[in-house]
Amino acid sequence: MRRLLLLTSTMVFFDVAFYAAIAPLLPDYAADYGLSRAEAGILVSSYAAGTLIASLPAGLVATRLGPRRTVIAGLLLLGVSSVVFGFSREIGLLDLARFAQGVSGALIWSGALTWLITTAPPERRGSVIGTALGTAVAGALIGPVLGAVAAEVGTRAVFGAVLGIAVVLAAFAARLPEPGPPERQPLREVAARMVGRPVLVATAFVAIPSLMFGAVEVLVPLRIDELGGGHFAIAAGFIAGAALEASLAPLVGRYSDRVGRRMPFVIGTSICACAMLGLAAAQALGPVLGMLILSSLGAGICFAPALTTLSETADNSGLHQGFAAGLSNMAWAAGQSVGAIAGGGVASAAGYVLPSVVVAMLLLTVSAYAYRSLLPPMIRPAEG
Repeated sequence: MRRLLLLTSTMVFFDVAFYAAIAPLLPDYAADYGLSRAEAGILVSSYAAGTLIASLPAGLVATRLGPRRTVIAGLLLLGVSSVVFGFSREIGLLDLARFAQGVSGALIWSGALTWLITTAPPERRGSVIGTALGTAVAGALIGPVLGAVAAEVGTRAVFGAVLGIAVVLAAFAARLPEPGPPERQPLREVAARMVGRPVLVATAFVAIPSLMFGAVEVLVPLRIDELGGGHFAIAAGFIAGAALEASLAPLVGRYSDRVGRRMPFVIGTSICACAMLGLAAAQALGPVLGMLILSSLGAGICFAPALTTLSETADNSGLHQGFAAGLSNMAWAAGQSVGAIAGGGVASAAGYVLPSVVVAMLLLTVSAYAYRSLLPPMIRPAEG
C-alpha cells in the first residue's frame, strides 16, 4: 500500500506541476500573441477541457483495462503533449497541446484514484485521498516555479524534460500489482446510477470549488500584472497558497475519517466564498495576494472531504470506483473550464468584481446545501 500511495502521489504531483506552470507564463503569452482576457482564459482552460471530455472515457478504461494500464497510457501522453507545448510557437497548437495534457490528466487521475480506493480500507479512504490530494497540490506549489524558470530559460528545456520523467514513472507503475481483475459494469446500469440525485449532488460538491479555482487562475495573474506585479509576484502567491493547501489536505482527510465530511466541507467552502468577496474588493497588490492565499486555505479544507464524499456515494449507489474517479475528474474539469472561460470573459466585459461575486454566491449556496444534506457519522442510517 505504501509503494502504491507513493507512486500515485508522485504521478499526480507531476501532472499538476506542469498544469500549474502556466500561471507565470500567462502574461507573456498574452503579450506575445495579443490575447484578450477571454483568449487567455481559453489557453488556461484547454487543459481542463481535455480532462472534461476524457473523464468518463478514462473511467471506462480504468474499469475495463485496469488502473495500471490507464495510468501508463496517461503518463506517456503527458510526456508527448508537454514536449509539443514546450516547442510550439503558435497559439492554436499551444491550446491543442494543453488539451492533450488534460486528456492525459484524466487517464492518470482515473487510474490512480481507482487503484488507491480499491486497495485502501474503507475507514482510511479520507486519509489516502487527502494524502494523494496534498501531494498533487504540492505539484501546484512547484508548477509556478517551473513556469517562472521556463519564462527565463525557455519552455523547450523545461517542458521537454517531462517525457523522460513520464517514462520513468510508467516503468515503476508497470511493476506494481493491481488489486484484482478489471470489472465490467453494464453501461446502462452505470448511466442510471450516475444520474441519481445522490451522485449528482456529490459531483456538484467537487465542481463548485473547482469553478472557483478556474476563475482564480485567470483573474489573479492578470490582476497582479495590472497592479505592477511580475512573474515573481504571481509565482510567490500561487506557491504560498499551494503550500498551505498541500499541508492541510492530508490532515483534513484524516480528520474527516473521524468526524465525517460535512463540517470540513462547509467550513472550507465558506472560507473560499469570503476570499472571492475579498478579491472583488481588493484594489492593491497585497490584498489580491492575501485573497489568493485565503482561497487556498479554504480549498485545502474542502477538497478532500468533497472527493471522499463522491467516492462513498458511489459505493452506496453501486457505482464502480473507476466511474466515480471519472466523475471526480469531470467535476473538476467542468468547474475549471467554466470558471476560467466565464471568469475571463466577464472580466473583459465588466471588470473583476462581477465574476468574483458570482463565484462567492455559488460557494455559499453549495455550502448551505451541504450543511443540510450531509449527515454526521453517528446519525447516518445503517446500511441494510
